[in-house]
Amino acid sequence: MNAYFNTTPLNGGSWERPLRAPEPTANKSAEDIETWWLLVDRVIAVAKAYGWTKADVTRRAGMKEGTFSQWFSGNYAGRLDSHNVTMSNWLDALEESATVAATIPVSPAFMKLRASTEVIETLNWAQLCPDLVMITLGAGMSKTATCEHFASTRPHVYLCTISESTRTVHGMLTEIAMQLDVQENNPAKLARAIGNKIKRTGAGTLLIIDEGQHLTDEALNQLRSFVDINKCGIAVVGNNEVYNRFSKTKQGHSYAQLKSRIGKRLQRIRPYAEDLQAYIAAWQVTDPNSIKFLMGIGMKGGALRQIEKTMRMATMVAVGNGEPVELKHIQAAWKNRDVEDMA
Repeated sequence: MNAYFNTTPLNGGSWERPLRAPEPTANKSAEDIETWWLLVDRVIAVAKAYGWTKADVTRRAGMKEGTFSQWFSGNYAGRLDSHNVTMSNWLDALEESATVAATIPVSPAFMKLRASTEVIETLNWAQLCPDLVMITLGAGMSKTATCEHFASTRPHVYLCTISESTRTVHGMLTEIAMQLDVQENNPAKLARAIGNKIKRTGAGTLLIIDEGQHLTDEALNQLRSFVDINKCGIAVVGNNEVYNRFSKTKQGHSYAQLKSRIGKRLQRIRPYAEDLQAYIAAWQVTDPNSIKFLMGIGMKGGALRQIEKTMRMATMVAVGNGEPVELKHIQAAWKNRDVEDMA
C-alpha cells in the first residue's frame, strides 16, 4: 500500500475533489475537517491555475509524498490539524508572493525613440545594401531591444548574442548556425554550411551580432567574409570597445581589410534628452520635480535601464502603501538601490 501512495496518485494530473471527508475521531474534530475541506479546495484551485501535478504540490509544500496523498484524499489516519497548518502556511505564503508579484509594474513596451530609430535605419542599410555596419550605443539605450524588435518584424533577419564563451570563430559560428537552423557537425565545414544557407535564403539576409565587443579579431574577420562572399548584411552591435580596436596605432592587415568594409557606423554614448523624457512619460510621471530627478538618473551610466529599475521599485513601494508614485518614492528607490557609485 505504501508504494501505491508514494507513486501513482502523485504522478497523476487529476485534481478531482475527494468524494468524502475524513471521519471525525479524537484527533480529527469537526473544525479540523471543515478546515481540511477549505484547504483542499484552495490546493485544487492553485494547482490548476499553475498547472502543477500532485508531485509538484507535494514538493513545494514540503510534505512527504505519502502523507500528502493520504491527507488530500481524506484517508490520513493521524492528526489532521498539524498537516492543515502546514498546507495553510504554504498556501498563504504562495498567495502573498503572488500579490507582491502583481504589484511589480510592467515596463513600457518597445518604444521607437530617436536612438532606436537611428539603430533601425542602420540595420535597414545593412540589410538592403547588403553591408557591414557597426552600432555602438551606451548601456541602457535599448540597442538590444531595438535589434529584437527589428528581427521580429523583418524577414530573413537573425539575431545572435555573443558571450565570453562564444567569442571565438567556432563559438560564434555555432550561435549563428543555431539561429539559421543549420545542421553541420564538422567544425571545418560550419562556415561553408552557413554560407550555403545564406545563399538559399536569398537577398536581404541580415545577421545581427549583439554584444559584439566580445568577439575575437578572427571572429570579426569571419563576419567580413560572409559579406564579401555570401553577400550577407552584417550588423555588429555592442559597446564602444568593438570599434576602438581599429583605432590602435599598430594595425594588422586584417584590421585594414575589416575597417575598409564597414559601410556605416552608428555611435552614440550618451542618451538623447528627448528619449529620456519620452521614456519617463511612458511611466506616467508628470510631476516636474520627479521628471527632473529621473532625467538626472537617466544621464548616468545605464540610461533608460536606470530609470526602469528605479521606477519599478518606487511603484512597488507606493502601491504597497496605497499611495500614488511621488518624488519621495522615486528618491527612496534610487537610494535603496545603492548604485550611485556604479552608475
